[in-house]
Amino acid sequence: MSSHTSKPCISPPQAMEILQRIFGLTVSKMSSLPSCDDQNYHIISAEGHAFVLKIFNSEDSRNAEMLDVQISLMIFLKEKGLPIPTPLLTKDGKRMCLVDTDCGSGPQSYMVILLTFLPGIPGAKIKFTPQLCYEVGRAAASLDRLLQEFQHPGLKSLDRKDFIWSLANTPVLEKHLSILGQQTRQQLVQNVITQFKEQVQPNLNAFRKGIIHGDLHDENILLQQITLDHSGSGLPKVQHQQYYRISGILDFGDTNYSHFVFEVAIAIAYIMLITPDPISAGGHVLAGYQSIMPLNPVEANALFVLILCRICQFLVLGQHICNLYPENKEYLLHDAEKGWNLLRNLWEMDKKAVQRQWERTAKAYNVAE
Repeated sequence: MSSHTSKPCISPPQAMEILQRIFGLTVSKMSSLPSCDDQNYHIISAEGHAFVLKIFNSEDSRNAEMLDVQISLMIFLKEKGLPIPTPLLTKDGKRMCLVDTDCGSGPQSYMVILLTFLPGIPGAKIKFTPQLCYEVGRAAASLDRLLQEFQHPGLKSLDRKDFIWSLANTPVLEKHLSILGQQTRQQLVQNVITQFKEQVQPNLNAFRKGIIHGDLHDENILLQQITLDHSGSGLPKVQHQQYYRISGILDFGDTNYSHFVFEVAIAIAYIMLITPDPISAGGHVLAGYQSIMPLNPVEANALFVLILCRICQFLVLGQHICNLYPENKEYLLHDAEKGWNLLRNLWEMDKKAVQRQWERTAKAYNVAE
């Protein structure tokens, strides 16, 4: 989020008025949904239908072309069979609308869209098994592969070179180090940035590029429980076993034209934050991704450092945005202590040993197939 970005703070009455005026929707119930830069409301209409009202931050609201591309690719992925929310049209037949409102600090213009609501359990509430980690990797790769087919006249708007959450912009973290306070934490992040500059930056041209989701974390993944019936399979003690499948992929606000290896690094970093055995979990995510989109040797060699970079972004930029919007502290920093512990532990590990373990995990899947 840049210094010129304003996060929306539209009140429920203001949101209800927008829904009625722009979409012709009468609200029965509404509740706030978490978001980093934007504002989301879960809506139940008078007819009992569920929607999500998304209000984009002021910076993204000024880039109508980029938002149109993001909306178009969501529709594209939905048509390809992926579980993606899609926009409903305004009363004027448009997919989005710029609204002028005052959230208490003067007039602002925000772009709004109304999305279908996807049922499911947020990934943050589920214990991620190896099977589920593998499915997250496959889902990330499926997105990336399908988006290679996506066409739009405004695609250039996704080439967001100044996007602070892009792993290519890891060095930007240096100007925010002082907000971390503790010198040991500042030094740890600086060490990771130095590794990025020395081991990753010189090789960026060898990384394949395309459109990526850019933010596949547990809050952006919905899951649905399924039951596998093992009766008659010779398993006398366990007749049924609970599994989860991915039932929704949310929030395409960080979609950008970038390197595919960034996608899997981001997914692994966030899964590591919520699992008790992060190295094992990371191996299963990587195996799932590579079952569809294998990494080339240069990408594979950079992956471990890129994972460290994403954890640093999560910690540093999360603190930066929290300082701007302290009401978002619970959402932004709920896993911060886990993040620092994970970053310290990963920094002390032997990268080559981790890579060998991940190679064994991938081979195990290949043998099973």
